[in-house]
Amino acid sequence: MALDAETKRIVSLFELSDDWLNRAVGEYISQAEEGLRSDGTSLSQIPTYVTAVPNGKEKGVYLAVDLGGTNFRVCSVRLNGDTTFNLTYNKVAVPKELMTAKKAEDLFAFLAKQIETFLHEHHKDEFEGVRRRTRSTRKGQKDEDIFHLGFTFSYPVKQLAINKGTLMRWTKGFDIPDAIGKDVCALLQTELDKLHLPVRVAALVNDTVGTLLARSYTSSGHSETLVGAIFGTGTNGAYVEKLSNIKKPIEGEYDASTGKMILNTEWGSFDNQLNILPSTTWDTDLDRESVNPGFHVFEKRVSGMYLGEIVRRSILEMVQNEQLSLFKDVNSSSNDWRSTTSISPQSGLMQLWGLDSSVLSVAASDNTPELSVLRQELEDNLDIYSPSLEDAQAFKAIADAVGRRAARLAAVPIAGVLLQSGQLNDPDSDVIDIGVDGSLVEHYPFFRDMMYEALAAVDGIGPDGAKRIRIGIAKDGSGVGAALIALVAAKMEKERGVGDAVKRELDTVPGNCECFCFPSFSRLCLFPLHPFFFSVVEGRDFPEFNPL
Repeated sequence: MALDAETKRIVSLFELSDDWLNRAVGEYISQAEEGLRSDGTSLSQIPTYVTAVPNGKEKGVYLAVDLGGTNFRVCSVRLNGDTTFNLTYNKVAVPKELMTAKKAEDLFAFLAKQIETFLHEHHKDEFEGVRRRTRSTRKGQKDEDIFHLGFTFSYPVKQLAINKGTLMRWTKGFDIPDAIGKDVCALLQTELDKLHLPVRVAALVNDTVGTLLARSYTSSGHSETLVGAIFGTGTNGAYVEKLSNIKKPIEGEYDASTGKMILNTEWGSFDNQLNILPSTTWDTDLDRESVNPGFHVFEKRVSGMYLGEIVRRSILEMVQNEQLSLFKDVNSSSNDWRSTTSISPQSGLMQLWGLDSSVLSVAASDNTPELSVLRQELEDNLDIYSPSLEDAQAFKAIADAVGRRAARLAAVPIAGVLLQSGQLNDPDSDVIDIGVDGSLVEHYPFFRDMMYEALAAVDGIGPDGAKRIRIGIAKDGSGVGAALIALVAAKMEKERGVGDAVKRELDTVPGNCECFCFPSFSRLCLFPLHPFFFSVVEGRDFPEFNPL
């Protein structure tokens, strides 16, 4: 009875009421708006310079590369124009000596060489054809001959444009001081040019933005995807915001014509000041002993990296309580397996970070009367021998409570962005699409169901609004998503190039004549029509054309 009572007490500490959810969503909106006004806030609201979202009709072949650790991945994505795609990729380990090279060009030359190898292996006909045309054309490559590339670079950068970002510092074992403060896109482009490769680094990519675009391309419906979110080892989200709502200055170059931009929220740091987030003693201890105490406190309550450790700390406290019988028996008669329970001194339960969050998934999925699957998991992976049914029931109850709290917390930023956007009030939005990726939403049983349940409890959404929200898996944001961002960047570059060319020509046109208004061109003569006008607008559709 003591074990059952203590289990219920601990479970109650992880419960989040509907009233709390509503207060938390209000706090999220408040901190998000603060991030739109200024830098240095808990929600960074970082401009990504991506100002357009695909609709699934795009076609073409685009490249993506991902440098996110000890491996480098090169992908090509063939967009079929019908929300489907074909993905091809190579992966290679980065030599350790290049992770600490003296010169940045040593690393980036290696990366460029892998791209060349990939093109030879998977796009030989297209690649060689472009190389031949490039050599025989004095003007060099034409835009349609170029492979546009999205560069997923998972290190801290200060982004200045869709394809410009200076490296702030290295992490994950890399240490090349020569690269600090340099534009990583330019470093890669320089090495690609040395190899005469027909590749243009078109976009610098964040994985949450890639998730958003990958989902937008593959989803169906009349509404574009609003949010891209990661719920896995870590958590973060990006969403589409109106430029008019961004009050802080945006440095660098971007296309303002769409009136919107994708923002990287960095919501792992939501409420670092703990205005609203729940804190048990185990949350507090975990944060204090982490490598970044006081930061990413939301992530430490939601993501897979931390959930197992929260369960481990709470279970260990119960094991160490002499008044409780968790994982210990007076004799075998008190154990339904007719054996005494014992814990190995080397058990992960006794080791910091020794309980992997995957055990929570096993606990959540085992609904058999004897909890035999969970009990076997405790024995195989935690060296807890012959756990009784009561032991397994207590473990499952606490693991489920930690997982449920994470899912309800995960709904808070989704609800905040949704309410802030006003899309639920848009009669043209049949569904509000949310793209997600990560181990929790993919593998933790009923995680998305618990998110929906929480969303339905939020004022302004309710059960009817929750039915219009579609949370769908968007796989491979660093591949498909990065390629799509390269596509968006290429389109913006092409349109900007046409506009610049028109402006240069129109600047030569005399101003003493009757003119008509053209949305993108402020000085276009009616009499006489300039010859360049025909070369630019032939075959193009200008639906907003309004003659005076």
